[in-house]
Amino acid sequence: MLKKLSADDWIDAGLKSLARDGFTALKADVIARKLKVSRGSFYWHFADIAAFEDAVMQRWRDVMAEAIIRELERLDPASAHLPHLFRLAFDADGALEVAMRGWAASDPRARAVVRAVDDRRLAYLERMLRESGVKAPHIAPRAQILYWSYLGFVLAAKPIAGNARDRLIGELSALGRDKG
Repeated sequence: MLKKLSADDWIDAGLKSLARDGFTALKADVIARKLKVSRGSFYWHFADIAAFEDAVMQRWRDVMAEAIIRELERLDPASAHLPHLFRLAFDADGALEVAMRGWAASDPRARAVVRAVDDRRLAYLERMLRESGVKAPHIAPRAQILYWSYLGFVLAAKPIAGNARDRLIGELSALGRDKG
């Protein structure tokens, strides 16, 4: 029996390949072998590799920014947003973030997507801080510090567990409570 794959199946496999093997693994034949299907299935859904890469980039954007923001928006009260955001960040495998940033170092399309995600994340952090009552002159610098904390954690690739993780989340979250 032949497997029928959707474009979403290919894109999900592309994200997994990106996280595991980097952007150079985003090739129809490489992913087809992993999915145990022919390349014909790939070309049924995508005109070419560039269209596939664009779809993978957009899925990364959704998974790594928009889906997280949607999850945070469902939380009540708003004061729970920042601690929950850091729990998500510090519990996640950073391989996909690192791989996408590696791709962005050599591809202008990927670089534009990463910049857009960085801008979206920072704008959301600023909104969270504003809504929690942080005074205007402190919002942008604190948002940047919080974002750099996330990126530093991902790039360090060193897990933080237990009490150390909880203390770190508490300290970072305090930046959203201190009205400064």
